[in-house]
This record gives sequence, structure tokens and C-alpha cells, in this order.
Amino acid sequence: QVQLVESGGGLVQSGGSLRLSCVASGNIFSLAAAVGWYRQAPGNLREMVAQVTSSGSTTHADSVKGRFTISRDTAKNTVYLQMNSLKPEDTAVYYCGAFRTGLGRWVWGQGTQVTVSS
Repeated sequence: QVQLVESGGGLVQSGGSLRLSCVASGNIFSLAAAVGWYRQAPGNLREMVAQVTSSGSTTHADSVKGRFTISRDTAKNTVYLQMNSLKPEDTAVYYCGAFRTGLGRWVWGQGTQVTVSS
């Protein structure tokens, strides 16, 4: 069972930066069709922030384009989310997720809180 562990969240002022990391316990890029970052604010549904496919293609939500960048290090089984120019509306719990091809479903990490103060 591959596990995902997020880190890097915290409290930052508006305009600041954070880098989130998601470390997988196994070779997640050979097991998952896509790995990405999702976020959920109180009272809201979980939404996709950015994801990278097994081939390396990336997608970013319109709300974060130009500010956030997803990247991966396949040797370290790690996915990163560089977040710049943070806004208060980026405040949420950020989850790392992977679509496990063999299982046919998403698996999730425990989440990391990002809070942006105005």
C-alpha cells in the first residue's frame, strides 16, 4: 500500500510563498496515472489545484495559473507544489492525491494546512 505524506504547509502573509512536498512510500509514478494537489476550504468541495500525469504532462487550475507550479522528482518519488503570490482565498487544507491505475480510485495523503493572512 503506497502512502502519501504531505509537508510544507503553514501560515504566510498575502503575497508570500510556500513549497509543498508530497513523498510517496513507493514508486508512485509507475502505479498512478496522475498525481496532484487538491485543496478544500471549509464549506467547499475539494478542488484540483494542479496535477502531473505519468507521462509528465501538467495541468493547473485557472485560479492558480502563473502563481503555482507543480513538479516532480521521480528518483525521490516526490511531487512538489511551488506556491507564489499567495492570496487569502488560497487558504485551505491541501491534499496530495494519486489515481491508482490498478485500484481504479484516488488515494490521498492526510493533508497540510495552508493559511494566508491578509
